[in-house]
Amino acid sequence: MTHNIPFSLEELQDGQVFYIDKPLGWTSFDVVNRLRAAWCKYFGVKKLKVGHAGTLDPLATGVIVICTGKKTKEIETLQAQEKEYLATLTLGATTPSYDMEHPINCYYPQKHIDLQQINNVLSNFIGTIKQIPPIYSAVKIDGKRAYNYARKGSDVKIEAKQITISNIEVIQFNPPTLTVKVTCSKGTYIRALARDIGEALNSGAYLSALKRTRSGNANCNNCSTIQQLLNPYLYKNKDNKNIVE
Repeated sequence: MTHNIPFSLEELQDGQVFYIDKPLGWTSFDVVNRLRAAWCKYFGVKKLKVGHAGTLDPLATGVIVICTGKKTKEIETLQAQEKEYLATLTLGATTPSYDMEHPINCYYPQKHIDLQQINNVLSNFIGTIKQIPPIYSAVKIDGKRAYNYARKGSDVKIEAKQITISNIEVIQFNPPTLTVKVTCSKGTYIRALARDIGEALNSGAYLSALKRTRSGNANCNNCSTIQQLLNPYLYKNKDNKNIVE
């Protein structure tokens, strides 16, 4: 898929699907808003439908699927496709958000953990299981996002959700870090999986790095960078007039 050529306004309105390797520190909405702003400025229009098919946390990188125009109607279908992640866990500690967004709040023994124990534990997560989403997440509780309760220090109960993990395997184990490849369904929180793996190992764990390597048929090999997709639309509009970015 060639992304580094300019599409016309009509093509974007009719609908395009772009695969982007999301940079570290960007939210999914950052990507959407940046693209929409550049396209609207370039074509001199006020509105253009742009959406993403599956949220990635700011501390995660990797495949994000962007839809424009009429293709935004396919977002729900694209979101439902299987995802694959490369996740690095730090064993022996936890954070409130189960990742590096918050500092470590507890330490646990981890020297007892070996590769055989890890493989035994991971096998228990394969299949259709129940998972409790993180309190620092966009899950709704009584009409409000869970992270709103978390930021206020409120003690709320989040119901477990059904997910499917079709495969999970060890890529590297270099204590205290563990890198795994996870293939899973929509709605899986890898941060929560890190939490649960830590508990199953009679220790603690938090997610210290995450890359989505595949979303449906989109993988890192057929992704563009955000800059590659933006470059044709920067600096000049369709009438060849300078745009100040």
